[in-house]
Amino acid sequence: MSFWEYLGNRHTQLLADSLQHASAVFQCMVAATVIGVAIAVLTYRSEWAGDLATTAGATILTVPSLALIGLLIPLVGLGVAPTVLALTLYGLLPIVRNAIVGLRGVDPALVDAARGIGMSRGRQLLKVELPLAWPPILTGIRVSTQMLMGIAAIAAFASGPGLGNSIFRGVASLGSANALNQVLAGTLGIVVLALLFDGAYVVVGRLTTPRGIRA
Repeated sequence: MSFWEYLGNRHTQLLADSLQHASAVFQCMVAATVIGVAIAVLTYRSEWAGDLATTAGATILTVPSLALIGLLIPLVGLGVAPTVLALTLYGLLPIVRNAIVGLRGVDPALVDAARGIGMSRGRQLLKVELPLAWPPILTGIRVSTQMLMGIAAIAAFASGPGLGNSIFRGVASLGSANALNQVLAGTLGIVVLALLFDGAYVVVGRLTTPRGIRA
């Protein structure tokens, strides 16, 4: 069976796996973004705290994904839970690092001006600092998403959702008629999803970044 014939026969299952894969990555990215930006807000004013947050994220990223998911299985079981936890943890580093860099790069004169017109600390953060730091934060989100697209395939090891199931089935049955087709279909599906997500982020960036900052 050719690859195109395989896609025609299995397109329903591949589409379902693709939607599950995209959903898992999207939900984990939302969680990682909220947690990562919160960590950056709490630590960016202190040199040692910011460095500690970045180092902690980098340490998590050095743990092999298969090992981390394997360690999570006894704690939370198989399926979605270890997938969500692992992907959220892996997605933190680029977001935390870029958010800290972005917040530290805000012109102090603008913050002083906001304070001078009576803005509270919270309003300064929401109205001035975070909007100005948004472009590097979005870059961190894009990097994390591309990274998680590939890591999410390992979720199949823990009976997680996504295109990794197709890849794992193909690898487990190497030598059979459709093994290569399964691996190729899963791999190309992940690449296509990564490109679609990145394109969506470009659009989001243009819609949410003020024209003056883009310039």
